[in-house]
Amino acid sequence: MTIKDPLLKAREAAALLGISEPTFWRHVGKGKLPKPLKLGASSRWPQSEILDVIEKAKADRNAA
Repeated sequence: MTIKDPLLKAREAAALLGISEPTFWRHVGKGKLPKPLKLGASSRWPQSEILDVIEKAKADRNAA
């Protein structure tokens, strides 16, 4: 089975965005980043959702 959309830990998602993990969690809490998928006590984000955030930021920048 091939994973087409890997699930990222908060640390990995924050690194992809170039921000600290506390800043990542702050943005999640404010709704600027997607809420996590809960797998038991673990929180994970589909990589595609984090990449979508980056693409939206680029589109917003270009529209301004």
